[in-house]
Amino acid sequence: MRIEAYNQVAQLYQTSNTKNTSQAAKQSSMGRDEVQISSTGRDYNVAKAAVSEASDIREDLVADIKARIKAGTYEVSTEDFADKLMSQFGSIL
Repeated sequence: MRIEAYNQVAQLYQTSNTKNTSQAAKQSSMGRDEVQISSTGRDYNVAKAAVSEASDIREDLVADIKARIKAGTYEVSTEDFADKLMSQFGSIL
């Protein structure tokens, strides 16, 4: 059995292990990834939050229509209704 060959292999292993350790140290010293959001992105986020907080229901219009229905004065033109219906769903047909 050749002891010199074993010693050479052990030295190569130690050298390789030292290189791997130093590379790992370099990678950990680099720090973490960072993300920077532009001012346009921040403005977009603020606008998106404001829109999501806003109500989708127009309370004043709903209250007015409810009052007219209750009073019996609310009337819808069948022609206007058909026009809106066709503009909304006409592309499906």
